[in-house]
Amino acid sequence: MIIQLAGYLSGIAILLSFVPYIRDILRGVTKPERTSWFIWSILGFTSFFSQLAKGASYSLGMTGAQAAGDLVIFFLAIKYGLGGFKKRDIFGLIGVAFGIVLWILTHEASIALFIVIFIDGVGALLTALKAYEHPTTETVSSWVLTFIGGVFASFAVGSFNFILLAFPLYISLASASILFAIWLGSRHGKKSAFVS
Repeated sequence: MIIQLAGYLSGIAILLSFVPYIRDILRGVTKPERTSWFIWSILGFTSFFSQLAKGASYSLGMTGAQAAGDLVIFFLAIKYGLGGFKKRDIFGLIGVAFGIVLWILTHEASIALFIVIFIDGVGALLTALKAYEHPTTETVSSWVLTFIGGVFASFAVGSFNFILLAFPLYISLASASILFAIWLGSRHGKKSAFVS
């Protein structure tokens, strides 16, 4: 019962994280990093099906909610976002392409999951760099909720299964890294101006 509740709470936290983020995009405050959300919208679904293949159940709530929300924000990022054509975006996409080739070559779901986490991490790095440079272009509450969603999803796994814990723990770590980048950028007085 507790495992099931944690799974539901994870999905709810992740879904709620998109509400202030989308609101702030439409207000012109938040400027999502285009390449990050492109990567996340594709890989969210890959993660979902990889975990499903490894036997995940209630912890899939977080992954499914994450994938759906990522896709919505990617579409909004096309018009309202930042980045996509910088050198780091191009290098990030090259790294992603390499990871996808590795993913295609493997037929083991657990290996595919770790490749997905690596690729997803490229997106997190790009957003963290953007958040450091332009800290006011991210919605803090969204990343806090995403962090909480990852924590609940970790509890929803119900046992110490490293494969099933890997993605929820990664989500918490990536969210914490982005929050740290926002804090660090704000502390160092980074400009709020942005270039699309």
